[in-house]
Amino acid sequence: MRVKGGFVTKRRHNKVLKRAKGFVNARGVRISEAMPSVDRGLMFAYRDRKQRKRDFRALWIQRINAAVREYDLSYSTFIHGLTKANIQLDRKALAELAATDSGAFAKIVDQVKAAL
Repeated sequence: MRVKGGFVTKRRHNKVLKRAKGFVNARGVRISEAMPSVDRGLMFAYRDRKQRKRDFRALWIQRINAAVREYDLSYSTFIHGLTKANIQLDRKALAELAATDSGAFAKIVDQVKAAL
């Protein structure tokens, strides 16, 4: 007699279909269509968790660069000046300061210029 493993298979299928909720047409309903879509989605999710960190760092660098150009500095000279002035702020904090508190950012730029 053949063992089909009905309950275990049903539970595994339901787990996949739960993840496929919201997928269009058969991809969200039919297990044979949902499985590869879910696998692909999980692969993209894993990859993009890493990619998000890169994207945000690039965004912070662009914002810092734009803010620093107003003070006649380039981004690379500014970062070099930060290390010389022994200011240990990360790019996320610097970008936030540049966007929200221009007075504090101007003070940092003055310290950097003095260190250069």
